Amino acid sequence: MISSKPTSWTRALGTPDLPRGFFNDGNRFPRLSIRRLMRYSGGETRAAIMIIETDSSDRGGAETLRRYELDGAYDEMFRAVDHPRKQYRLLHNLLLSLGPGELRRSKHEADQSFFNQGITFTVYGNDKGTERIFPHDLLPRIITAAEWERIERGLTQRITALNLFLKDVYHEEKIIGDGVVPGKIVYTCKHYRREMRGIKVPRDVYITVVGTDLIRNPEGNFVVLEDNLRVPSGVSYMLTSRRVMKQIFPGLFQKCRVRPIEQYSQELLSTLRFLAPEGRSEPTVVLLTPGAYNSAYFEHTYLARQMGIELVEGRDLVVHDNVVYMRTTFGLQRVDVIYRRIDDDYLDPLVFERGSALGAVGLFNAYRAGNVAFANALGTGVADDKAIYAYVPKIIRYYLDQDPILESVETLLMSNPAQRDHVCQRLEEYVVKAVGESGGYGMLIGPHSTEQERSEFREKINAQPRNYIAQPTINLSTAPCFVDGTIEPRHVDLRPYVLYGEKITIVPGGLTRVALRKGSLVVNSSQGGGSKDTWVLQN
Repeated sequence: MISSKPTSWTRALGTPDLPRGFFNDGNRFPRLSIRRLMRYSGGETRAAIMIIETDSSDRGGAETLRRYELDGAYDEMFRAVDHPRKQYRLLHNLLLSLGPGELRRSKHEADQSFFNQGITFTVYGNDKGTERIFPHDLLPRIITAAEWERIERGLTQRITALNLFLKDVYHEEKIIGDGVVPGKIVYTCKHYRREMRGIKVPRDVYITVVGTDLIRNPEGNFVVLEDNLRVPSGVSYMLTSRRVMKQIFPGLFQKCRVRPIEQYSQELLSTLRFLAPEGRSEPTVVLLTPGAYNSAYFEHTYLARQMGIELVEGRDLVVHDNVVYMRTTFGLQRVDVIYRRIDDDYLDPLVFERGSALGAVGLFNAYRAGNVAFANALGTGVADDKAIYAYVPKIIRYYLDQDPILESVETLLMSNPAQRDHVCQRLEEYVVKAVGESGGYGMLIGPHSTEQERSEFREKINAQPRNYIAQPTINLSTAPCFVDGTIEPRHVDLRPYVLYGEKITIVPGGLTRVALRKGSLVVNSSQGGGSKDTWVLQN
């Protein structure tokens, strides 16, 4: 990987000083067409030479912005043509000073860094091969301190209320008895677990790790699109993107005074340790993965390594007398907290999916006995259901007696006959989602659909109305992306990560997901989307 601090090469290698002005800004972007790649082996230093052809179109940064068009969506960088927002001025000035060739070289360096680190994800059913380098855009998405303060307060409020909701529906069911949320909606939820009724979870924390998807509406306000409370993924891409971006734009990063996110892994570990059973002062925490063929396996290995905990599969665990142990080369070692990255269904074949080999026999009994903690708790998917999402504003008011700080997108329930008829007659105006799906699957984007697709979805809705919700099509905000040698707007959302333990912690940033295909509103990586680094500025 090419170093982001070339001046250190001469100090480390004892090579002659490079000519003054070799680097454009004292940090990077060589004016010459030769770069040295350094690596160390056995105390020896070896140098390789990589020739980079000069780009004849590299005549100035204005060239890269020539195709940037505002289309009516809220644009993250521009408030009007050639009028960047205050938080983007430093980035905008840098882009004006750089040509396409320099940006291409930086994009190549970023891609090479992702490749060297093995930062991948899996696309199921792809005939060209499932393993891919995670698509990453070169330019950061920038959020002001004031905007982040509102996001942080809103997410803290929302997660607090949803945690109280989960405790209630598995115990006293007051919110159902008071008619605020219909019992039929709760009990017919695919992820509602009757086995969890009456079980006390450690510290009353059901949702330890949450990834809430936010979008910015055309008025510029952040609103909640959906909640991910079961096994939210993507945080590893947030962390690795930041590491790469600090190498690519070190000077800009410092000038913008970006708030750090590197503490996430240790905050996660502290949160998990908080859940340990009473009397376990030095708890053993493990991360339970389905294995190497899972789409998020890179993330599982990355987080386990960052936290310094064991990565285990179901076959590594054994339960004796309702206590969980993992097999090690030194014998059995007790496990106190399991950060699970598998769904409820596959956790214990005695209780859930009978044929599952991903979990371990007896895990649920150990959990019910209070001898092990799960993050997230079993049954959290009931609050992950997109039909329940429609009731979250009422849930916040019911438990906290507060108005929501972050608004939710208007959501119509297809189980409601009047709302169903309204949507079915206007499918071209709505986004229709299956309530239990994720990753962009089971979804219809009305304005981009064909008549045949709408007809097929109409049949699905009428056959299983409880399984679908509809939301008006919202023109997601756009952010600058480096695409095919130019800078163009692409639609984005934002997934901040919330940790709920002894306190609620939200690292300042998140995974900005990008719809890399022009005009697309689908940001999921499994559907052709990518990501970009999210910079939250200090005051």
